[in-house]
Amino acid sequence: MRELIDALVRSAEREDMELYGVHIYRRGAEPVERRLRSDDRIDVRSVSKTFTSVALGIAEAEGRLALDDPALTYYPELAGSAAPGLDQVTLRHLLMMTSGSPVLELADDPVGVPDPAADFFATPLAHKPGTYFRYAGIGPYVAARALRAATGANIRDYLLPRLFTPLAIHNPQWHTCPLGHPIAESGLYLRTSELARFGRLLLDEGRHEGRQLVPAEYCARIATETVPTMQDPTDEGFRLSDSYGLGIWCTPGEKTYKMAGRYGQLCIVSPDKEAVVTVTAHVEGGSEGTSITALIDEEIVARL
Repeated sequence: MRELIDALVRSAEREDMELYGVHIYRRGAEPVERRLRSDDRIDVRSVSKTFTSVALGIAEAEGRLALDDPALTYYPELAGSAAPGLDQVTLRHLLMMTSGSPVLELADDPVGVPDPAADFFATPLAHKPGTYFRYAGIGPYVAARALRAATGANIRDYLLPRLFTPLAIHNPQWHTCPLGHPIAESGLYLRTSELARFGRLLLDEGRHEGRQLVPAEYCARIATETVPTMQDPTDEGFRLSDSYGLGIWCTPGEKTYKMAGRYGQLCIVSPDKEAVVTVTAHVEGGSEGTSITALIDEEIVARL
């Protein structure tokens, strides 16, 4: 596996792509990692969305909430100011980018409203909930605040004893909004190997060292409960693949799925190959037609 990593590094250098770390785990073999800079925690960007999804999956198994609950149930103080139809938006819609709301980004934009959740519920819908995919940061943020209402803990604190500590991810930091809520869609800081352990957990159906940290059923649902990402060819919204699951990107007919964040943060889980490929990076470009995702698929995933 080391030769696969070396080939990826050479290709990335030719494309002027800056890799930080590459980690490959294949069941039955020792993990292999190559560092190309200091082993610091970095913002894994939208990979954070998968952690948010898993947190809600755990909470659902604990009976704290259900993905088909209307999100507004957890914001009773906003019911009176909610736009028509917002009471039909479920936690599932928020995780799967199908809320129908025109409200988009969060983490990379200045927060220009007193309360992003209140703004989300007060903004009229552009589409009927569940009918239209539009990649956006606000959904996981609103879902994570619902988790807090259901459990009494913010998403980071909720995951500490259930996920982070068992995986030896000690005291992870998660950026918050001005109101003190973790951004949830982004802003989680991890090392390459820490993200790789999370990917391995999902590959192993939620089990780690004999403990069931995430329900096996939810690990299966992540990539099987999906929505198409292309309803309107003129919509220039971001899409990485033809389908989107519960916080992951996937392709119909394939079991491999991706957690992906801006600038090349990737964790690719392949049940067929019994492998996890994790990359952290800062990639802003590459030659025309070449992406870091395509390069990893070509140099590593296809050759495992």
